[in-house]
Amino acid sequence: MQEVILLKQGEMVLKGLNRSSFEKKLLSNVVQSLKGCGTFRVYAMQSTIYIEPDGQADMEEAFRRAAGIFGVATITRAAACEKSLPEIIQTAGEYLKDALSNALTFKVEARRADKTFPLTSPEICREVGGALSDAFPHLKVKVEKPELLVMVEVRDLSAYVHAQALPGAGGMPAGMGGRAALLLSGGIDSPVAGYMMAKRGLALEAVHFFSYPYTSERAKRKVFELAGILSTSCGHITVHVVPFTHIQEEIRANCPEDLFTIIMRRFMMRIAQAVAERTGCGALITGESLGQVASQTMEAMAVTGQVCTLPVLRPVVGMDKEEIVIIARRIGTFETSIQPYEDCCTVFTPKHPKTKPRLSHALDAEEKLDVDALVKEAVDGVERIDL
Repeated sequence: MQEVILLKQGEMVLKGLNRSSFEKKLLSNVVQSLKGCGTFRVYAMQSTIYIEPDGQADMEEAFRRAAGIFGVATITRAAACEKSLPEIIQTAGEYLKDALSNALTFKVEARRADKTFPLTSPEICREVGGALSDAFPHLKVKVEKPELLVMVEVRDLSAYVHAQALPGAGGMPAGMGGRAALLLSGGIDSPVAGYMMAKRGLALEAVHFFSYPYTSERAKRKVFELAGILSTSCGHITVHVVPFTHIQEEIRANCPEDLFTIIMRRFMMRIAQAVAERTGCGALITGESLGQVASQTMEAMAVTGQVCTLPVLRPVVGMDKEEIVIIARRIGTFETSIQPYEDCCTVFTPKHPKTKPRLSHALDAEEKLDVDALVKEAVDGVERIDL
């Protein structure tokens, strides 16, 4: 009896002639994710990714990692056996022995993808269910909401027995939709925004603005930790650390206080776009949520976005904080995000920021700054950290 991991493909199965390219990308992401877990044979058949151990392998860790891979609808550990009724019955009794012993009700479901198998799906259910009832006489068959669902899949190469599959991460394979630059602060919102867009098939480059000595090395390490958490689902991430102190000091010295945040955000968008263009990104991603802070009103977002020619993706723009926090907890970034190390957005915060700024006022304020030189200085000073 060999244990395997089965990953059922998600919405990518609806793709047409280019479906094979989605499947190849998903396979590549699975192989990359499993590095360090042992040796596996990974292949795709009939809208399913098979992960078979080939020698020493950590199946627990492999399952944990595979559960977070985008493009997977459901995931389960299963036992493979020969395609014969006696082998299927024996494997079900042995592989699911603990679950069958502890449950009071059960149900058998079968899927016969190999139509040459002599029994139909209902016949497989009847034969396996009857044998398990005899072997575990305390069990009662319950068609609606049984405690244990026994699944039998008869496929091209083998038969597979497993319990109820668990939901996968869903979405599209990360990297299939191109690349985008994520403005990654140390807060709650931006990691969630990056996760949501990676789920739609984007590979991520992260851009972090660092204002030493106003922000600490701990704040930077916090961002690296957040990017590392994201990388478990989103794949390889490079963090581009932008030296931002000089720009903030220039804004403070030359611009009206109530426009400080708006001017700062405009510089961030310019620099993020420059990094995006250098790294082959086709869009920017921000964690802006409409009305959450002064710089996230419609008017403010229009003024800050005016400096960009690339599209700006704002996946959490319509969410309230609690909705964002729920996702942050689920993806594992929340506890890191709430560590008390402030980012550059808290430096020189105005007492009364403009909530409905005008573009003309921002342009007038920037006349006192050498915008191009400041942007070039920041971009030239970027530090790159690969995760």
